[in-house]
Amino acid sequence: MGVLLSDKLFKIMLSGFKEFLFKTNALALAVGVIIGAAVGKVVSSLVADIIMPFISLLIPGGEWRSAKYVLSTTTGADGKTIINAVNIGTFFGNVIDFIVIAICIYLITKAFLKEPPPPATKSCPKCCETIPISASKCRYCTTDL
Repeated sequence: MGVLLSDKLFKIMLSGFKEFLFKTNALALAVGVIIGAAVGKVVSSLVADIIMPFISLLIPGGEWRSAKYVLSTTTGADGKTIINAVNIGTFFGNVIDFIVIAICIYLITKAFLKEPPPPATKSCPKCCETIPISASKCRYCTTDL
């Protein structure tokens, strides 16, 4: 009896979870997050491996990811130099990653999402009821259009 009850409960929970996935579009959201992460990796590689080498030609020294603004340097007890610095190169690399990702997402969204067709109805100027666009007289207030 306990096995039948737990089996029935499992089926109810599974059908509830399935309903949740499809009604709330949680599955589509999960797929979007996974694809977004993959696109992010590709775009980060595009920026780091293709775009930034050209930009690094303009930067003195050419090492854009390791560019730092040194705030202070100290020598530790073991004789090693400790550098306190702001990592400007990493920050600018991430900003460029973000901009390229935003542009890619915009272009993908623009390609797949089309504007809805114009409505096949219009509003009557007198009574504000919705009527077919080809109507020459309002069926509610009989105003000529």
